[in-house]
Amino acid sequence: MFAVVTLVNMTPSLLAPSKYPPFQDIISSVALTFFAFLGFGIITFTAKDLAKPSRQLPRAMYLALGIATVIYIAIALGVFGTLTVDKVISSGGTAIAVAAEPTLGRAGYWLMTVTALFATAGATNAGLYPAPGLSERLAETGQFPPLMARKLGGRASVGLLIAAAVTLILALGFNLDAIASIGSAVALVIFTMITAAHVRIRAETGAKLPILILAIVAAGAVFVTFVFTTLIHEPASIVTILVIVVLSIGLDYGWKRSRPSSPVPVQVVP
Repeated sequence: MFAVVTLVNMTPSLLAPSKYPPFQDIISSVALTFFAFLGFGIITFTAKDLAKPSRQLPRAMYLALGIATVIYIAIALGVFGTLTVDKVISSGGTAIAVAAEPTLGRAGYWLMTVTALFATAGATNAGLYPAPGLSERLAETGQFPPLMARKLGGRASVGLLIAAAVTLILALGFNLDAIASIGSAVALVIFTMITAAHVRIRAETGAKLPILILAIVAAGAVFVTFVFTTLIHEPASIVTILVIVVLSIGLDYGWKRSRPSSPVPVQVVP
């Protein structure tokens, strides 16, 4: 409804190329766009719950990416066709709600605010969804301590509780821009590394080398541009990312040094 109303009433002159930001800023914004599309990766964790994953999973991914792309483009055109760039920047995380106000009035502002709360809750829930299964799998392969897969009261795994706690800390300690920056940078690094690892096993997966190389180059270029155009102005975000990287490497190294030679069976705490 927001997209339709704003597109019908937008001012086309606000979308003129002369008002576009510098090219490097546009490339940098791809990092945030990538972060917004991270849900496609989470879809794969539903495979164990699907009746026919080989058929349903690809369809779900293509549909999710297609629907999200159409909605994001429509919303972007609606926002920037209603507000000036300076107004969008000053509005920050409430830009969509502010863009709804000229056409839908104050009710539109509150409607989009409530919608954003539901969207945030849904995204958080989706982000936590794979934590139990991922913890169990990594504990089985010896990559995580068995403690991470243990379930308290036979329900919530320790891995899920830790993920939820970290989510709360980030939500309470950082504003939306910082969270998006941290998430984008970490996600780009992780997916670049995963794709690089995929190159080594491409014979097993049937992946095409040119596509993998293109993905690595594209993600790497966006990450470098994002660091030098956006992240460099957010020292707190840089420090947080460094802490995350160092802590992750330290914990992994410590566990690998102390773990038994064979994975310890996962236990469930009643």
